[in-house]
This record gives sequence, C-alpha cells and structure tokens, in this order.
Amino acid sequence: MPEGDTVWQTARRLHGALAGKVLTRSDLRVPRYATADLTGRAVLDVTPRGKHLLTRIEGGLTLHTHLQMDGSWKVYAAGQRWSGGPAHQIRVILGTADRTAVGYRLPVLDLLRTTDEHRAVGHLGPDLLGPDWDPEHALANLLADPARPLGEALLDQRNLAGVGNVYKSELCFLLGATPWLPVGALPADRAAKLPELARKLLEANRDRPVRSTTGRRGQDLFVYGRAPRPCLRCQTSVRAADQGAGSRERPTYWCPTCQTGPAPAPDAPQARRNRPTAR
Repeated sequence: MPEGDTVWQTARRLHGALAGKVLTRSDLRVPRYATADLTGRAVLDVTPRGKHLLTRIEGGLTLHTHLQMDGSWKVYAAGQRWSGGPAHQIRVILGTADRTAVGYRLPVLDLLRTTDEHRAVGHLGPDLLGPDWDPEHALANLLADPARPLGEALLDQRNLAGVGNVYKSELCFLLGATPWLPVGALPADRAAKLPELARKLLEANRDRPVRSTTGRRGQDLFVYGRAPRPCLRCQTSVRAADQGAGSRERPTYWCPTCQTGPAPAPDAPQARRNRPTAR
C-alpha cells in the first residue's frame, strides 16, 4: 500500500499538472457519479492528507481518492499513450488542454462539497507531512491504548497519518522494539522520539524516487522485505510474520536480536517473502 511519502509525491505531480487549469475532460467511471460533469471548472489544488488525496475544484467541490493497495494516478501529455493499465481499470479521467490525469484501480472515489471534506479525512490523526503536524498529539494518540501492539498502533491512521507497512517495520527496528511490543511498554525516552523519527523518515523520502531508511545505496531498508537475509547491523536472519487480524494482516519484518519484545514463534506461519516494497 502506498505510504504518506508516495501519496505526497502523487499529489505534487497532480497539482503540477492540473492546478490553475480548466478541465476540458471529466469522466468519473463509478455508477454513483456517472452523470457528474466537471468540465469548465478550474482545478484549484491537489492536497495530500495522510494517505488520502483531495483534488479541490472550482465551485466548492472536492474529488476525494485513496490508492489503498493497487490504485495509482498517472499523468500524460497530450497525445501520449496511456500505460497505467487496461481501460476497464480506469476509474476517473481529468483532462486539461495539455495534460490528462488518469486514476487506475482506485477503490475509493468520492465527489464531496469542499466544506464536507471532514467526512472523508476528519478521523485522521496529525499528518506527518502536513501543516497540522503535532508530535505531542500524535504521541498521546499512540499511548492512549498502552496494551496495543506497537506495529498496529503505528498503522492506525487515527493516531498519526502517513505510516504504512514499510515504515511500521522500519520504525520498530530503529526503536529496537518488535512490532508486537505493547506500545505502553516502549521505554519513555524512545516513545518520546517516535513521532519525530517517523516524520524524519517520511520527509527524507518524499522527494526520492527510491525509498531509503538506511542511507546505504543498494541496501535501502533495514528489515522490510529482507527475510531471511542477514540483518544489516548484526547479521542475524531477519524474520517475517503477518501481523493483524483477518483482512488487516500485514507482512511484518524484524530482527530477533536487535529488537526486543514479544514476537511469533519461529515456526509460526510466515508472511509471503519477496513481496514488492511499497513506493
């Protein structure tokens, strides 16, 4: 699933292509909005909010989209061949005189009054890459349920918005705690720096084409996607297991030597290895 830095990059690309321009083509390919016509209206801005995208349009309208696991936005120049997927996967087309933005496989697409944006994103905690960032508020949210596993607390967008499965695993590694450690058991000094560490990682990567948490070329991530290869710090084999319940299970990676706290037994079902890293 795309994380906060990827969504920020997508918003910047869409903003650069559409903002300040009048729509000459509008096609919302979902039954609920099949008759909606945005042509003739100017795009005001495209703003990321955590993992959500808000495309604000003249006349007090906002197109709200979320990429979830497989969605993407592609921008094409006039006459350029579209290559984001087959036509039946297109959910929305927004075109101007010189650019066309095409949304593929978007599982969430809503056309809202701009004054009603809170219906889509009002539940989110402080945005790691947004103007509302508040580390103290984010920390209070994370610690509100001290028995909750650290990894699950980090993924809950109501606590802080923008962390996905890659950053979950990487943050837990950098904090020296397993993703199953109750968040309230995290030592106070490490808990205090968690929100700003998360922000630092996303800020460092929002302008990068390839995400890196290590600063090492060719070894971009400490643990995510590395099982059963050796840990970059101690050479212990990185382990993998799913964390969460049911449809919320996520492949989770950790080093059993560098990270302390509870973890699944070595013979527990492991997450599928070699899943592509979210970008």
